[in-house]
Amino acid sequence: MSQNAVQTLTRADEAFDCLQTAIVKGDLAPGEKIGEVELCARFNLTRGPLREALGRLESRGLLVRRPHAGVKVVSVSADELLELYRIREVMEGLAARQAAERMTDAEIAALQATLDGHETLIEQAQGQAYYQAEGDYDFHYRIATGSRNTKLAQMLLGDLYYMVRMYRYRLSTSTGRPHKALGEHRRIVEAIAQRDGELAEFLMKRHINAARRNIERKIEEGLLTF
Repeated sequence: MSQNAVQTLTRADEAFDCLQTAIVKGDLAPGEKIGEVELCARFNLTRGPLREALGRLESRGLLVRRPHAGVKVVSVSADELLELYRIREVMEGLAARQAAERMTDAEIAALQATLDGHETLIEQAQGQAYYQAEGDYDFHYRIATGSRNTKLAQMLLGDLYYMVRMYRYRLSTSTGRPHKALGEHRRIVEAIAQRDGELAEFLMKRHINAARRNIERKIEEGLLTF
């Protein structure tokens, strides 16, 4: 591979990471129509890497392309989002139960260390946001993979995962919610470390149920619009 090809790939990766983070954090809002010229200027990108990044984001379900309407950031209705959280409650509860049974001690220790890192990030954000990068830096991702349930992980970490991340970040910016969510994460990991699958499942379901009720409250108060 030529040096130019390597540089192009690197720039495409950077463009992808930049735009995905912008979508997750809401800088590119759900339903927002986007154009290449505007994105290049706004994020200091060039056309080639940008187009590759847009294709990858579309394949992840974060962008949708409609005939005669261009490209938009994916969006869901309030009812659809609440249904996604009901699905998560059941599926991630099972993942937590199986993680308690199947994660190694080293994996659990690494997960606890990850939460220590999250606490630092929350403090840096002055307790106002809880942003988790995707993959191994994401608590919910680690639980899904730690379940050792391939089919369950595929369902949780497919399009559902990337779409839910958009709303998880928006919802984490409630006053007091970041520290509360971190505390809930720590109690789930404690149950996993104790190999108490029943408790881990209960705590995970309660955690996601609390997030869903937070969504409902924000909708009622007009603080979350679709």
